[in-house]
Amino acid sequence: MKKHGLFSFGKSPRSDSGRFDTAPYDPETQYPVIRSSVCTGEKVAGFRNKKDGHFTEVMLIRSKKDEREFKEKYNVDVLKTEY
Repeated sequence: MKKHGLFSFGKSPRSDSGRFDTAPYDPETQYPVIRSSVCTGEKVAGFRNKKDGHFTEVMLIRSKKDEREFKEKYNVDVLKTEY
């Protein structure tokens, strides 16, 4: 992991093999959400911080199968979409 000043440029949650590493999820401080682009329709699942609104991207959602995998991996029942 490279560090430059206060910023660290590390590995994204998605590995080079295309599989996703597990990102830390704390239901007390975060809620699961799909962020969808109005322009392109691209969907990304992740977690939004309840206090400051910071979004942590976890995985790209290309199909209902991807959405199911995300829900199973993080034990999530409801996944709202934000635009």
